[in-house]
Amino acid sequence: MSFLAETIFPSLRQAQVKLALENRMAKDKALTAAAAAIERDRAFILEANAHDVDRARAEGMKESLVDRLLLNDRRIDDIILGIDVVIRQEDPIGKVRGGWTLPNGLLIEQISVPLGVAAIIYESRPNVTADCAALAYKAGCSILLRGSSSALESNKALVRSIKAGLKEGGGLAEAVGLAESGSRDEVEEILGARGWIDALLPRGGKELIRRVVENARVPVIETGEGNCHIYVEGSADMLQAVEIIINAKLQKPGACNAVETLLVQREALDALMPVLAARLAGKVELRCDAGAMEAVGILPAGLALKEATEEDWEREFLDYILAVKTVSSCDEAISHINRFGTKHSEAILTRDLRAAEKFRALVDAACVYVNASIRFTDGGEFGFGAELGISTQKFHARGPMGLEALTTIKYLVSGSGQVRS
Repeated sequence: MSFLAETIFPSLRQAQVKLALENRMAKDKALTAAAAAIERDRAFILEANAHDVDRARAEGMKESLVDRLLLNDRRIDDIILGIDVVIRQEDPIGKVRGGWTLPNGLLIEQISVPLGVAAIIYESRPNVTADCAALAYKAGCSILLRGSSSALESNKALVRSIKAGLKEGGGLAEAVGLAESGSRDEVEEILGARGWIDALLPRGGKELIRRVVENARVPVIETGEGNCHIYVEGSADMLQAVEIIINAKLQKPGACNAVETLLVQREALDALMPVLAARLAGKVELRCDAGAMEAVGILPAGLALKEATEEDWEREFLDYILAVKTVSSCDEAISHINRFGTKHSEAILTRDLRAAEKFRALVDAACVYVNASIRFTDGGEFGFGAELGISTQKFHARGPMGLEALTTIKYLVSGSGQVRS
């Protein structure tokens, strides 16, 4: 029997049964101590992360992905702040979502209860380790964390601090587990852990998500890759549009909510493309169709410009690359997005209220924006403090997943001797 099946799975299940009985005060006290432990162990965590980053660079990882792996003082501060926001949120467990009395006198109440034992398989991003541990604990769930080998030392350091803090705060350190062998067999075991894992979340690239969805024998909450679009209409404020596009591409190009394809209404090309090309020169490679390429005009110094291919429309670059396509109308933009998008985050930049409403109604995505950067699709930015991931499916949870995504419902039925005739 493997270490997971013999030790980790039973420990997580036993801890979850106990954690489900903890009140908000006890859970918040334990999480406060966990945040304090991360602060106390900051230097050790950063040292462990430096080993991961050095190894990733030595193995040729591209810098946009190294950035997802990197921790620094600011990011440690953000991790601690995220836990603090989770602490300050209401306890989602035991909330009465609804209640009614039947004609026969039965009282029915619908309440929130923990989802159970969760597991997450994710790539890079060591902040996910702390985010998910905090959310799961507050929601009364135990959690198994399985990060990628590229972040192994960082994850070990973070989990060590979190578990120590939970214990110091009188909590259940056993509610957080880390799968750390790095073996593919470990992943297969998690995918098949029926009876042990109540919900599994894959968080990463297309191949990881496909592998989990196709092979899991436990319930999966699918988080998707981010082939995200921004559509610019001729009526848009072009200076504002340029700033939004630059933010959505450059602020964190390796993120799943970065823009990958820019759709430009034909009437907007001449006003948008020369200014945008000049601002992105030396920073981003543009892959344009014929109309967008012509509208660039005189090439700014340092601009990398290529002809777009059909394959570019369906790629999540996670890099300093932006595909640009000309469209004739809002309808064409919507059609393109619904064909190539991954149901993650999409935006329209326009002053036309009817176009904005049509875009909102017809684009099939978890998050749809009007005149704002799609980089806001994030649990922290939405006020959740942290997130489990961004769900692109439609059952149970959609969009950034916070505490509520780790709850389900139970019906409590109270009677006075009623029997069914």
